[in-house]
Amino acid sequence: MQAGTAVDTRPTGRAPRPRADAVRNRERILAAAREMLVEQGAGAPLDEIARRAGVGNATLYRHFPDRAALVHHVVLYVMDRVTAHAEDSLAQEPDAFAALCRFTHAAADERVGALCPMLADDFDRDHPELLAARTTLEEAVETLVRAGQDAGLLRADIAVGDLLVALSQLSRPLPGFGCPDLDSFVHRHLQLFLDGLRAVPGRSQLPGAPVTLEDLRQHQAAKTM
Repeated sequence: MQAGTAVDTRPTGRAPRPRADAVRNRERILAAAREMLVEQGAGAPLDEIARRAGVGNATLYRHFPDRAALVHHVVLYVMDRVTAHAEDSLAQEPDAFAALCRFTHAAADERVGALCPMLADDFDRDHPELLAARTTLEEAVETLVRAGQDAGLLRADIAVGDLLVALSQLSRPLPGFGCPDLDSFVHRHLQLFLDGLRAVPGRSQLPGAPVTLEDLRQHQAAKTM
């Protein structure tokens, strides 16, 4: 640099990109935390989560300063991954019903059902990040369901809420149920449910009405009043 040349020290407006090793550590912590929270609930020891992730306690706290922050980001992590499964399934499967099946089994492997009971009363379900992630997820799953119905492969008398509630219930471990190889039962029962969603031969009349996302929101709101 020549003498007298001015150096532009103004901020560029861009946040520094995290180092690759920091990104990997964060992913390992979130993956380990998801498994530990499923196994032991929201009280899973943070030092054990760090050990399973292969990082030190200081690294865990550098990314997530407390338990509430970790739980918050685990839920976001799972929601983002389930959304990606929905989008990838529709893009990679030529058959819309096969795409729905692929998504449902992949979402079950993300432990969505097992995480639901973990969310304590003090969990902030209305945090803006969570609301945005939920909207993105719902839109991706609605696109899957609509594609199956438009192709005539999926029953017309179901809605996305039916799928999401069944996925949550069927992938949730039974309390005190020491069943070996539980995952194989989860996927077996999910496939039985999915076969019932086929437009043919699924012609039996379902009780009640299709469950919409708005129905689920109103039900949740009524429970909290």
